[in-house]
Amino acid sequence: MALEVQSTGILRFGVFEVDLRSGELRKQGVRVKLQDQPFQVLRLLLQRSGELVTREELRSQVWPADTFVDFDNSLNAAVNKLREALGDSADSPRFIETLPRRGYRFIAPISRLDGATRGSSIAARTDEPSRNQKIVVTAALVMLAVGTAGGLLWRVRQARHLTEKDTIVLGDFANSTGDAVFDGTLREGLSVQLNQSPFLSLVSEEGIHQTLRMMGQRADAQLTPEIAREVCQRTSSAAALDGSIALIGARYNLILKAVDCASGDLLASTEAQANDKSHVLDALGKAVSEMRSKLGESLSSLQKYNTPLEQATTPSLEALQAYSLGFKPLWANDYAAALPFFERATELDPNFAMAYWAKSLAYSSPGEPGLEAENGRKAFALRAGVSEREKLHIEVNYYLSTTGDLLKARSSCEVGARMFPRDWFFFDALRQISNALGNHEAGLKAGLELHRLAPFDSPSYRGEVYTYLLLNRVEEAAAAAEEARTKGLDSNLTAMLYGIAFYRDNTAEMARQVAHASGVPGHEDLLLALEADTVAYFGHVGKAREFSRRAADSAEMTGQKETAAGYYAASALREALFGNAAKARQQVTVAERRSTGIDTDYGIALALAYSDHSSRAQKLANNLAKEFPENTTLQFNYLPTLRAKLALLSSNPQQALDTLAVAGPYELGLPAYGYYNWPNLYPVYVRGEAYLAAHRGKEAAAEFQKILDHRGLVLNEPIGALAHLQLGRAYVMQGDTAKSRAAYQDFLTLWKDADPDIPILQQAKAEYAKLK
Repeated sequence: MALEVQSTGILRFGVFEVDLRSGELRKQGVRVKLQDQPFQVLRLLLQRSGELVTREELRSQVWPADTFVDFDNSLNAAVNKLREALGDSADSPRFIETLPRRGYRFIAPISRLDGATRGSSIAARTDEPSRNQKIVVTAALVMLAVGTAGGLLWRVRQARHLTEKDTIVLGDFANSTGDAVFDGTLREGLSVQLNQSPFLSLVSEEGIHQTLRMMGQRADAQLTPEIAREVCQRTSSAAALDGSIALIGARYNLILKAVDCASGDLLASTEAQANDKSHVLDALGKAVSEMRSKLGESLSSLQKYNTPLEQATTPSLEALQAYSLGFKPLWANDYAAALPFFERATELDPNFAMAYWAKSLAYSSPGEPGLEAENGRKAFALRAGVSEREKLHIEVNYYLSTTGDLLKARSSCEVGARMFPRDWFFFDALRQISNALGNHEAGLKAGLELHRLAPFDSPSYRGEVYTYLLLNRVEEAAAAAEEARTKGLDSNLTAMLYGIAFYRDNTAEMARQVAHASGVPGHEDLLLALEADTVAYFGHVGKAREFSRRAADSAEMTGQKETAAGYYAASALREALFGNAAKARQQVTVAERRSTGIDTDYGIALALAYSDHSSRAQKLANNLAKEFPENTTLQFNYLPTLRAKLALLSSNPQQALDTLAVAGPYELGLPAYGYYNWPNLYPVYVRGEAYLAAHRGKEAAAEFQKILDHRGLVLNEPIGALAHLQLGRAYVMQGDTAKSRAAYQDFLTLWKDADPDIPILQQAKAEYAKLK
């Protein structure tokens, strides 16, 4: 039963006194400024001390029926102002306890002072109580005080702070202002601010979308508090965080709430106001800083990683809105749909660093290396003002996509992984960089950490499967692919499954994967290119030529001109390796009309070198060296290979070997970006040719055997088949007839149904005949 409180008199709790007659709150005798609505909420809570006062009761008594306001926001604002005046906390309340979605309860002991009796109980009557009544009342008050103190102590001990192992689901921002500029914008701002924290970790957008699909919801369903909490529970996260913005008079009121996913209890809430629209982002930043503190982040972390939101992103709400709208199609791999939003963001704010970064990412998939590099360069130039995490994101992307300096990119990734150990971006980049540098064990380690951090991320499975394959761990690759399938995360694994099938000599499964990708943009062209390599691996050059053409046509239909050029360059190199010099030059001409990238130009130059067109190959090599002086792959893989091949054309094998020395540490790397890695192991192959030219059969055999030993790395590349022939030649040079015959037989078995007019096949048959 509630203790009785009259509408007049002075009430005391803690160091506060409330004069119900004058409507004043005093702290140790000094008046505390408190607006009328928060005071009326306090009056009602005091009148019902110890009892739940529902939100509906507060609405009916404090907000008249004819008052048209956003009641939820107004009540939250009133309670927050009241707590601020009392120095109270929703997390560890001393006076006002929140009962989530129900209402509030005043929990501190109170007493009443009136003119007749000072310090009397709040339940005292005007008639003099008996001695026994006094004892009972005194005992009751003591028990109440002890119980309340114990309850407060329990609440302090049980106050929930997040840990570094917890994750958060970010819900949508409720916008009741009627101004569409806030739609999606404030959630993006909230995400940016929270992502500055090395302590807090948000469930990725891909993880949210995947969970929504598992719930039977659309991937872009609105993340209401109820849906966000269910996503939170399904992802084993600790808290769901959402916000709201309301226009009260001329001021904007922002409220953030973090709810315990399991219990539904309110973990923390913060509030901020902005006098006009131009200060909303600043107010949001302040609210987020307070929320980070309440959720358990240390003061030192907040001071170090708390770049103002307008500085970290943009002062333009419209630009931030365009930026946020671009990420939905970007994460869905619809880059063409994402680009206009990022373009709009940079038009509205030409100094918006992260919008240029996003444009660079969007241009990477359509195969526009020039535009990808240009936007990466702009982001890098503007990075000084952004947060530490985003600065590192920009740097990694710049070194990877603009300069190609893999060593600097790796260094920035390692710093990022130490500072933000739960940011999957750095581990994804570390996996890619490690594999590009030929350190596949490190690539696997980074990939497994990426998978742990982003378990609902389909690309993380793709990288894991591929890295296992690179290490010849095909059974583990297949197991990871099967795990992805059971979780519905295998939508982009067709190329990986094709590679596993090739490794296992499973032609039926390879055909299934090609059929599965048919007509699927972004997948069809890659599978057709892989099929071209496979038929060429078995000597069917005419079929390979047709598959390459179809792959290029499919890529061009989706606007990927550079990708199409790469397919023609790979086809030209294949023709040149097999001795079809005229066909190689035809394919080079087609590729040159489309090419703007390093990988394709390298393929063209190498094809020209194998076609004995050394002057054009030399010119291309010189141009590449001049244009990309910082590119690790070019300087330590492509150029040494090209220059070594040109040295062989000049009958200088020792120069070729000397030139290739710098490629040694990186020769097992994946030089080309993406999953069509046709240039793999060419430094090894050309070094083997150089040893043959130098009549050093033993060393040559070791190089060609290296290619055969890395079957998961070379897969269906033409040099994977030719390595058998070259190994036979190396054994002949050593005088080992038995081994040479076996190697020749391996090659001729692969090419038993090959096109009969291929020059290198005719040479192989003639050489083998001499061994009989």
